[in-house]
Amino acid sequence: MTIVIFLIIAWILSWFKFEQLFIEAFKELFNKEITKASYYFIFFCIGAIGDIVLIFNDTFYDKL
Repeated sequence: MTIVIFLIIAWILSWFKFEQLFIEAFKELFNKEITKASYYFIFFCIGAIGDIVLIFNDTFYDKL
């Protein structure tokens, strides 16, 4: 569930051109080119980590 929430957050932030800011900041900080797909993948990974933390804390099913 957290994955979906973070993907929706990424989508809403893209309305305000946040993905362009994120891509440029990533390029300057790490000297790597990324795309919009990478932008959404990073939010997906953050959501997946959040789900894993909830599972290990036994609170995952409380959120459903």
